[in-house]
Amino acid sequence: MKRNILITGGAGFIGSHLVDRLLAEGEWRITVVDDLNDFYSPDIKRSNIAGHLDHPGYRFVAADIRDSAALAEVFSGSGFDVIVHLAARAGVRPSLSQPQLYFETNVTGTLNLLELARTHKVGQFVFASSSSVYGINCKMPFSEDDRIHQPISPYAATKAAGELLCHTYSHLHGIRTVGLRFFTVYGARQRPDLAIHKFAKLINEDMPIQMFGDGTTRRDYTYIDDIMQGVRASIDYDSSIHEIFNLGESQTTELRELISTLENSLGKKAVIDRQPMQPGDVPCTFADITKARELLGYNPTTKIADGIPKFVDWFLNSNQRNASS
Repeated sequence: MKRNILITGGAGFIGSHLVDRLLAEGEWRITVVDDLNDFYSPDIKRSNIAGHLDHPGYRFVAADIRDSAALAEVFSGSGFDVIVHLAARAGVRPSLSQPQLYFETNVTGTLNLLELARTHKVGQFVFASSSSVYGINCKMPFSEDDRIHQPISPYAATKAAGELLCHTYSHLHGIRTVGLRFFTVYGARQRPDLAIHKFAKLINEDMPIQMFGDGTTRRDYTYIDDIMQGVRASIDYDSSIHEIFNLGESQTTELRELISTLENSLGKKAVIDRQPMQPGDVPCTFADITKARELLGYNPTTKIADGIPKFVDWFLNSNQRNASS
């Protein structure tokens, strides 16, 4: 018997990849909720789901997770077995100027979904969190047991709040919740506001790229195929009522090295516009994935030296398609 799954944010980067994977399995009835907001071009999201719309196992609903009445309609008669909650207002820097919007979407929206999971007796709730919850963490690598009480952006604070809500609903109502702390995900369909995509576009167009700080900040960049492995395992996880997992590559790359790898893959030199460090940015992210390896069987395999050329191939092909259309 096919299982019913709700994927919020399923028209986005990570969400559309998850839909691809589940449709290929042929064992799911998939409902996607996405408001197609203008944080980046809605046309990109429409393109992400274009190949899904005619599939008999797929249903798309344009709705905002802040709208509890609209969500209640989605749940009516659906009998969801699993919710994968990926929808969020994303981005650290924009959250500094729009904290109210981030709170309403990321906290109230998550609460709306947890309440509906409770009333409709949904057994499994997977929540997309973020490495940003660690703040400026001096202990490397970051472990799920580290304290996350010092976030340095409203975005990070909303993700930490979402994790706490998930724990509360697990404790009070027996909903199994799995929080996934994503570490800088990249690959085909990556959001255009994220550094790798933004840098590739600017380098390719011979435009300057803004490098914040001296280029020594480090990130744990995680390829989309590896993230999918972890997300898919979390859907079936049933060994405890509540867990948090880091999903990263468990290696770090300097910003200067990232730019150099992009230059080599694109065959062009970057024009660097040096800027001071920005409020809300952290100097380093680095995932300890021991727990995810042990409990999810998570095993990332794509190093940055291999992942960036794959991304650039997609980026150049996508640009070519757009130019000819």
